[in-house]
Amino acid sequence: MTQLNANLAALADGLLSASCIKFGEFTLKSGLKSPIYIDLRQIITYPKLLEQIGQAYLPLLKELKFDRLAGLPYAAIPIATAISLSGNYPMIYPRKEAKAYGTKAEIEGEYHAGETAIIIDDLATTGGSKFEAIEKLTGAGLVVKDVVVLVDRQSGAKESLEQAGYAMHAVLTITQLLDYWQGNGRVGRDKIEQTRDFLKG
Repeated sequence: MTQLNANLAALADGLLSASCIKFGEFTLKSGLKSPIYIDLRQIITYPKLLEQIGQAYLPLLKELKFDRLAGLPYAAIPIATAISLSGNYPMIYPRKEAKAYGTKAEIEGEYHAGETAIIIDDLATTGGSKFEAIEKLTGAGLVVKDVVVLVDRQSGAKESLEQAGYAMHAVLTITQLLDYWQGNGRVGRDKIEQTRDFLKG
């Protein structure tokens, strides 16, 4: 069984209480029916939880070398902002679409070619959105080596990023969360088992 430290345990319970992670029956973008739904966009409504999340990334970031955080739109921009405030790290973000007026910027914030940007995202599933962002950042002359997420769904993102030469780090994995909630009884055993079976594919 997973043992979480006090900060991560409080964070896991906070995500559940804020309905950022729900159990039931949900249709995913892929059309698959899932017994779990993770929506980390909810956190912007809970300032204390957002602050906790920002602080939870710091131990991982202290082990890595980089010049700027690059928050991915849209869900990870508030998270990257919270990390920036907690750790005093400068932040940028690649736009989903280039601005059609003014500076026509593809990346917001100040940066210089040759600097290392660390990608901050909320969730890792297959890794597709990370590759799009990496392409934009490296296209602007930035170096990318690491991706850090809040929750790794353990659906292949880590492996596909590693094959392409990038390291992925997660504050929490879905396995850790399920083990923890089973241990403290916050989520029923049947829902936990259904979710484990679903994640095995």
